[in-house]
Amino acid sequence: MIRITQLKLNPDHSEKDLREQIRKKLKLNRQSFSYEIEKQSVDGRKKPYLKFIYTVAVRIADYSEEQQQAYVQRINDNNIMYTKENRYQFPKADKDRLSEKIVIIGTGPAGLFCGLMLARAGFRPLLFERGSDVVRRSEKVQKFWESGILDTECNVQFGEGGAGTFSDGKLNTQIKDPAGRIRHVLEIFVEFGAPKEILYAAKPHIGTDILTKVVFQMREEICRLGGSVFFDSKMTDICIKTKEASVLINDSQKVCFDRLVLALGHSARDTFELLYAKGFLMEPKSFAVGVRVEHPQEMIDDYAYGENIYELPPASYKVTYKAKEGRGVYSFCMCPGGYVVNASSEEGRLCVNGMSYSKRDAKNANSAVVVTVTPDDYKQFGQGALSGIAFQRDLEEKAFREGNGNIPCQTYESFKENKKGVSFGEILPCTKGAVAPANLRNILPEELCGSIIEGMEGFARQLPGFNKKDALLLGVESRTSSPVRIVRDERLVSNFDRIYPCGEGAGYAGGITSAAIDGIRVAEAIAADADEQTEKGV
Repeated sequence: MIRITQLKLNPDHSEKDLREQIRKKLKLNRQSFSYEIEKQSVDGRKKPYLKFIYTVAVRIADYSEEQQQAYVQRINDNNIMYTKENRYQFPKADKDRLSEKIVIIGTGPAGLFCGLMLARAGFRPLLFERGSDVVRRSEKVQKFWESGILDTECNVQFGEGGAGTFSDGKLNTQIKDPAGRIRHVLEIFVEFGAPKEILYAAKPHIGTDILTKVVFQMREEICRLGGSVFFDSKMTDICIKTKEASVLINDSQKVCFDRLVLALGHSARDTFELLYAKGFLMEPKSFAVGVRVEHPQEMIDDYAYGENIYELPPASYKVTYKAKEGRGVYSFCMCPGGYVVNASSEEGRLCVNGMSYSKRDAKNANSAVVVTVTPDDYKQFGQGALSGIAFQRDLEEKAFREGNGNIPCQTYESFKENKKGVSFGEILPCTKGAVAPANLRNILPEELCGSIIEGMEGFARQLPGFNKKDALLLGVESRTSSPVRIVRDERLVSNFDRIYPCGEGAGYAGGITSAAIDGIRVAEAIAADADEQTEKGV
């Protein structure tokens, strides 16, 4: 196919305008062609004169691949190139796969995509989720936000779809993917109800309201293909040292398995403790902690777009800074037109996250402003590989006390002055869950608070107004990624054979898309090994 980059059009262009630009760029006369948008982004460098920039894949009708390649060479344009199409294909097999009993723990992106790929490959996976189905889960989460009554087994962290279900639904990832799995993940999301724009948007997102429907449709497909999904079904024990390996569900139901996928999610702390006690090799890993920061979405839009006549989507940002003492400070999980949500999952502990609906039409933009922490920062909590969890819990207990069970909140000015925030300025909080005036410096270690202040001031040199006195800080942001990694080998297997740590909770992903890709990789590994064992007659 022919790929064209740097196609620039006004934001109000039509589909006809894009086709004409392609025709002009390729110097086509009457030849018919088809095209597919691979990427669309906004160029705001010359505000207010904005442009949409496209990368498109073009196929000239009746031209063979060799002819298209030769055509590109004749044009001699650095923005036009010939490239082979890279479509992902799950490994096929003719072997009977129904005899394999595969159990998947967790229905976040890793578990769902692993289950879907296995079901489509002829297996009948059994998926167990400690939380409820997405409909009942949404009701429980809404009740928690309104009343403060927490269901510790079904909340923003636990339930069908995983923690990403109550987030912005961001699908961008920085991982390298020569196999084409990223595109395949996006195509599956579109297949089950996501807007097709995610296939080419520079920063694709779905939104909580649409993501809940997509998750439901994916589960229906797994079941239609012969798999099974069980909710309110928590793995409470695992037996791996006998001939017949099994898990115990809800302390009562024994489920035997040939292969087990541990797609736990980063908040399954009690399950991590269980696995650690059972002898799984685990290690602490670096992650980040900090606060959520709210600004008016209008301010972010003005910075990104300037004064212009076009209707454009709510703008996002990404800022980074290296503090004097060497720590990285950066924005994370930025939510345009979003809400800061109470994302707690344990009694007496409180943490926050960011969430947007598909329209991103709330008044404020919010983002985590976080500081990198390493195992050296929390080794004093002991507990070996689980020391990061102890550190998180300590922060969350302080946050709960500081806000008396509500989301601790203060202005940036009061944070800098190390005073309890008792009033707001022009910016009012956009939250899911009640807020309380607080001093977040009573929650985070002082060294990290200093880095956050230094970062906020540094960000203001990149994005004017970021350090507004009445910008709101809310906390604590403690679950940016898993604080542990369950060790696995090159076959993606743990130190116990045929058990596969998978996804973000296991320490191998950092968001919806990368978790989904890891689920696909584990499904590939299971299929390959199962087929090899069948061939050997094992």
